[in-house]
Amino acid sequence: MDSSKISAHIKEIASSIFPDIVSVRKWLHMHPELSFKEKETSKYICSILKKNNIYFVNNIGGYGIVATVKGKNPDSKVIAFRADMDALPIEEQNEVDYKSIYKGVMHACGHDVHTSILIGTAIIINKLKEHLEGTIKFIFQPAEEKLPGGASLMIKDGVLNNPKVDKIIALHVFPEMEVGFLGFREGKYMAACDELSVTVKGKGGHAALPQKVINPINAAANLLINIKREVSNIAKGKKYVLEFGDFHAYGASNVIPENAFLQGTLRTLDESFRKEVYELLLFESKKIEKNYNVSCAFNIKKGYPSLYNNPDLTEYCVEQSKSFLDKNFIKELDIRMASEDFAYFSQNCPSCFFRLGVANSEKKITHLVHTPYFNVDEKCLEIGVGLMSYLTAVNLLSLKAA
Repeated sequence: MDSSKISAHIKEIASSIFPDIVSVRKWLHMHPELSFKEKETSKYICSILKKNNIYFVNNIGGYGIVATVKGKNPDSKVIAFRADMDALPIEEQNEVDYKSIYKGVMHACGHDVHTSILIGTAIIINKLKEHLEGTIKFIFQPAEEKLPGGASLMIKDGVLNNPKVDKIIALHVFPEMEVGFLGFREGKYMAACDELSVTVKGKGGHAALPQKVINPINAAANLLINIKREVSNIAKGKKYVLEFGDFHAYGASNVIPENAFLQGTLRTLDESFRKEVYELLLFESKKIEKNYNVSCAFNIKKGYPSLYNNPDLTEYCVEQSKSFLDKNFIKELDIRMASEDFAYFSQNCPSCFFRLGVANSEKKITHLVHTPYFNVDEKCLEIGVGLMSYLTAVNLLSLKAA
């Protein structure tokens, strides 16, 4: 069976199971669960795998699942595919028959789509396993949206071992791209992220008696300005984001508060620069303490690392995607300063993380992720299932001659 025949065969199967995968996606969308709480989602995925006679192990890194399909010579090569399955604390505003039934919880980042595509891929590959060489792992990951991230926990529980994974691939919905298109980027693609929180403690009192108080707002404001200036000075052209989205102090027009609070984010693509910024932030906070006679508790909560797409694997996926779809539907992506815990996988083995177009301008399906109106053109499910199956069968495992 050559590549053109396997492509046609996969497209035929993907089309035949498309209604079932749509139903899976609708169930998942209606029953979203937050990070570390994906109990019913996990049970539902397991029930489908069991129904299709696909071997799996659950409760890995929390509610994570790993399904395994073995072809001929299962130890010869191991490839993994990953989908995340948690939702967000957002109240859905879409008026659809599969609207979330849980108040304040919604699949607003497309993880229901990712999981549905991975289920469909596992079903197809299980049908083709007699033609394949090696082992395929299908990783259903919990808690992508919340630190420390389900990827790190599943890795800690050995998801990349026994057997050892040689390569791993994942996709993510991309509402900035029309359905039918794919986006790839070699090398550095997404940023590391850190959460910053600062408490500046001064001495509260009456605003009319400045000699009797130490205003923490003044100190915090100067700290914010200073660190943004100094980080800019050391960046030397490096791409980064340092922004504060929360600054509050519970005083009044004539009341100086005891404390002022800052919360922000740091996004970087370079680990050495990331460490350098850490040191600068703490150094500047010490200067503020000395200059304003305040105490400054600066906390850096280290988040996900930067996501790196292996150039060789990514180039291979690009070329084969052009073969499965059409070269005109493959786009190069820009670097994104958002973060993804798939980055942990990318730090451990050759990886490719790409984007799946899900928008449909004519149908007004254009809202971005993390919004209450996010939705997808369901055609993306068939494309995603077909492509992931094709990448498995033809590109990353040796196809046994029929």
